[in-house]
Amino acid sequence: MTFKEKILAGKFLLTSEVGPAKGIHTDHLLAEAELFLSKADAINVTDLQSSVMRLGSLAVSCLLKQKGFEPIYQLTCRDRNRLALQSDLLSAAALGIRNVSILTGDHPALGDHPEAKPVFDLDSVQLLQVARKLESGQDMKENKLEGDAPKFCLGAVVNPGADPLEPQIMKMEKKISAGAEFFQTQAVYDIKAFENFVARTRHLKVPVMAGIVLLKSAGMARFMNKHVAGVFVPDELIKEMEEAKDKAAASIKIASRLIKELKPMCRGIHIMPIGWNKIVPQVLEASGL
Repeated sequence: MTFKEKILAGKFLLTSEVGPAKGIHTDHLLAEAELFLSKADAINVTDLQSSVMRLGSLAVSCLLKQKGFEPIYQLTCRDRNRLALQSDLLSAAALGIRNVSILTGDHPALGDHPEAKPVFDLDSVQLLQVARKLESGQDMKENKLEGDAPKFCLGAVVNPGADPLEPQIMKMEKKISAGAEFFQTQAVYDIKAFENFVARTRHLKVPVMAGIVLLKSAGMARFMNKHVAGVFVPDELIKEMEEAKDKAAASIKIASRLIKELKPMCRGIHIMPIGWNKIVPQVLEASGL
C-alpha cells in the first residue's frame, strides 16, 4: 500500500525524517534510512531545515525512492517564488514523488546565511491551493499543463502547543480546505496540552500525526522551552534527562512513554531524531510500534 492508501484505509501511521547533509555525500543518510525501512510508512526529507544550507530535499527524496523508500518531500515557501514552487512540484511528480509536506519555512535570519533574502511569495495555504490547481491540469494562472496532470498526497504542519491555540486551529482549517490530507505536529511533550488540542479539533476529519523530537540533554529541553514557540518540556522530563547517566537510554525511555500516551489520541506518530537516527529502532521497539 502507498502512504495515501494507508491514510484512506485508516491505518495508524508511522513516519520519521532525515536531514540532508551539508554536502553531496548521501551514503551515511541512506544507511541510516535503512533503520526505518521495515517499520516506517514514509520518511520525511527536510528542506533546508532551520534555514541552514544543505543538499536539496528533492534530490534526497529521489534517492530514497530509488532505494525503495516512500519519501515525503518537504517543500518550503521561504526560498522560492511561485514559478519555482510550481516547477518543483511538477519535478517531484515527474520523479514519481507524490507525498509532499508543505511548510512556510523558517526565516533565513535564523540560519547560517542570515543575510539571505527571504522570498515567501506564497504561504503554505496558498501553496496547497496551487498544488491542487496543478492536479486539475492547470498552473495557478490557469495555463493548461501538457500531458497528464500530477497527483499528490499533500501534508501540512500544526503546532498543538501554541498559546493561544485558536490561530493554529483556524490555519489548520484553511489548510484542510486548501487540500491538506494529513498533518504532522510540532514536538509534543505536554500530554495535557495535546489532549486539549485533540478536543478542540475533533470536528476536523483529517489524520494528525503527533510529533516526537528525541531529547538529547536537559540543555536542549531548556533551549526549546526558551526559543521554540509552542513547545514546552515539563520540568520532570528536564530533571529526568539531567539526572540520567546514559542520555540515549533516557531519551528512548521518555520518547517511548510519550508515544504510548499519545497513540490513543492520534492517527500516527512522526519521529524527529535530530541526528539520533540510530536509536529510532529502539524507540519503536520500546513503544510497541
